[in-house]
Amino acid sequence: MKKEKNIIKVQRYESPCGLLLLGSFGDKLCLCDWQVEKHRDHVDRRLKRMLCSEFEVGTSEVIEKAARQLDEFFAGKRKEFDVPLLFVGTDFQKTVWNELLEIPFGKTVSYGEMAQRIGMSKAVRAVANANGANSISIFAPCHRVIGSDRSLTGYGGGLPAKKFLLELESQPRLAL
Repeated sequence: MKKEKNIIKVQRYESPCGLLLLGSFGDKLCLCDWQVEKHRDHVDRRLKRMLCSEFEVGTSEVIEKAARQLDEFFAGKRKEFDVPLLFVGTDFQKTVWNELLEIPFGKTVSYGEMAQRIGMSKAVRAVANANGANSISIFAPCHRVIGSDRSLTGYGGGLPAKKFLLELESQPRLAL
């Protein structure tokens, strides 16, 4: 008897700086990833394998909420998200991704600072790799992590998208 697969609902979201794929598993967002991402297949395989799931085009309450909050974010009306997230990865990756949630809106930290923040100051490269494997961009703001020389370094959506997001967050915001 074949084990039945779970479903990850997926839907495209057109942002001002690139196409994203939103995905939900149950009542949590597990995917907000750039369509131009070099590692798309790797991210998709990891989610499917670890959640014993298949992708199905469709929507869900959490995808609708995520899309609304992204609309508000890009319109300058939102600084924080309250969409429930499901991080799918190793314990180390989850530690790094949860630390991303602690970086304040409009601020940046280096990969070295991230490593120090999680108590593993020598794990800079591992932190950078975990950051690159983040499948919930913007909500877990990996765009806020930059090089130690303050330069913009690799980003799944491409450096123009990273620059766009950081500039968006440096603009004066509208009152909610």
